[in-house]
Amino acid sequence: MNIQEINQKVMERTEFIQTVFNEIGKVIVGQEYMVRRMLIGLFADGHILLEGVPGLAKTLAVSTLSQVISVGFQRIQFTPDLLPADLIGTLIYNQKEGTFTPKKGPIFSNLILADEINRAPAKVQSALLEAMQERQITIGEKSYKLTEPFLVLATQNPIEQEGTYPLPEAQVDRFMLKLKIDYPNKEEEKEIINRMADQQEIKIKKVIKSKDVIQTRNLVNEIYVDEKIKEYVLNLVFATRNPLEYDIKEIKDFIEYGASPRASIYLVRAAKANALLDQRGYVSPEDIKEIGKDVLRHRIILTYEAEAENITTEDIVNKLFDEIEIP
Repeated sequence: MNIQEINQKVMERTEFIQTVFNEIGKVIVGQEYMVRRMLIGLFADGHILLEGVPGLAKTLAVSTLSQVISVGFQRIQFTPDLLPADLIGTLIYNQKEGTFTPKKGPIFSNLILADEINRAPAKVQSALLEAMQERQITIGEKSYKLTEPFLVLATQNPIEQEGTYPLPEAQVDRFMLKLKIDYPNKEEEKEIINRMADQQEIKIKKVIKSKDVIQTRNLVNEIYVDEKIKEYVLNLVFATRNPLEYDIKEIKDFIEYGASPRASIYLVRAAKANALLDQRGYVSPEDIKEIGKDVLRHRIILTYEAEAENITTEDIVNKLFDEIEIP
């Protein structure tokens, strides 16, 4: 299939996306960056981590997304006393028959909102890790497949806040995107007051079904990526591991570990979904630049020197995009 045919197919099959944006926009004021990235995660089949201070509509945005799609939705509040069984379920002993039967937990749904994910201890995180990576859950000796589409949207408050634990690197790497959510501007906040101050319920229509999500994911797979774009992605990712090779001397002392191969995979997949939202059948360098920070920011481990000099992963990623040549 040539690019024109893919373009045509994308335009025909993505007309519903504007309706999705409109429905979410009935509740969520502004925050276009967050809403767009949530749809990229949904259609590129990648979990999302949303970070920001309390009150920025992170939880509301995820629950609104779940109302627009006819799929199962579960909100799980992560707390320090949460147990793995509270998440995945457990085996219950049937005294009469002398057997154990599984009681499935809330993770057996389609859209999972893991609220304040960084408040739960490591055992809970490892239970969630299996669901995110393997798309299955093990209860006792038996593994159960999760139904598609399956997507974890996790919210977290900044680490400096009291009672939070840093997430394990292995788990953070499983999130396709990490979003930094910021405050609304003055006009947006005024609109929020106008909509929310009288506490009237806003009705939202379900506009897509789970099969539409799966079909759109298949369509994302068909979007064309040129070899030059793949080379650009590889250069960005490899520069995080060995900046000297790319003549970026300024950051070499600040990176302990560079991005994993997942970064390359997710960067291409997310860029394809970004092109789809723009109703294009091919990936451009702008797609990579637009989505790149969200894919890379949580995959670079900084050295002690970087922390001492107040260098953040944002600074590193910005430098990479400035220095690596665009095809």
